[in-house]
Amino acid sequence: MRTRSAYAFAVLLLVAAMLMAFSVGRFPIPAEDVLRAAWARLTGTPSGLDPAVETVLFSVRGPRVLAALLVGSALAAAGAAYQGLFRNPLVSPDILGVSSGAALGAVLGIYLSLDVLAIQAMAFAGGLAAVAAVYLLASRVGGHDPVLVLVLAGVALGALLGAGVSLLKYLADPYNQLPAITFWLLGSLAAVDCGDMQVLLPLVVAALLPLWALRWRINLLSLGDDEARALGVETGRLRLAIVVCATLATASVVSVAGIVGWVGLLIPHVARLLAGPDFRRLLPVSILLGASFMLGVDTLARTLVRTELPLGVLTAALGTPVFVWLLAATRRHWQ
Repeated sequence: MRTRSAYAFAVLLLVAAMLMAFSVGRFPIPAEDVLRAAWARLTGTPSGLDPAVETVLFSVRGPRVLAALLVGSALAAAGAAYQGLFRNPLVSPDILGVSSGAALGAVLGIYLSLDVLAIQAMAFAGGLAAVAAVYLLASRVGGHDPVLVLVLAGVALGALLGAGVSLLKYLADPYNQLPAITFWLLGSLAAVDCGDMQVLLPLVVAALLPLWALRWRINLLSLGDDEARALGVETGRLRLAIVVCATLATASVVSVAGIVGWVGLLIPHVARLLAGPDFRRLLPVSILLGASFMLGVDTLARTLVRTELPLGVLTAALGTPVFVWLLAATRRHWQ
């Protein structure tokens, strides 16, 4: 019963968030017109609406809504996977340096005055390269607890990559390059288009499908490596698969949206309260809630004030009080 309620709540929240995202903006569109246009597009029949309305819905807001869905889903799923992998609820998708690596790649691309596609490619490659370096470093160092070694290697390399970002910001042109770097690091979906979605959608799907297929095995990692091996799970390969998929999801969306914090840390906590700790239920609820949260944040970013607000600022402003409330609620539950 609890699972059905969690799924129903998450789906209804997502539908409401999508309807709001398509309706509000500088060109408001009534909700019934949004539904009529969507039904006409699905059935291939004329909607009877002004062509300008359909242009706003499907050409202007459509790519941005899809981008918000993908970003929120990918970050929430990656956060849930990392928290299950490291058996730590305070872990977020950037724990292994993926966000720092993507940031360094994008900042380097901006510093070299490359085009948008090249900057996105460098951000994506930087995120993947950072996690690969962390995994290689952890395997060389070794240790009794491979999870702890992996986390410490990620923290150390993330600090080094952050220093590289700071150095490039110091060297950048303060009139052109530095504002672009700062804007990218704060996160935004203002520049996404259909071309970005054609690249982003396959990457996110390719990252989430293996996590979906392995979701019951990820439950066994919470028992510890020895118990998981006794149940027939090869923990080393499973851990590597989770890291690769979660990293691919995070790097792909960060390369398009910039650094967007709190989603991968906060949303799995909310999903855990609704659906419980079982990863088979936690993953789909996290995906739905992450998509809804990102849609709501992006809608606020483009409608709250005249100039668009950075996503990273809004996610921190909204995420901090909710996370504090979750800590208080969890403490009452423990008591």
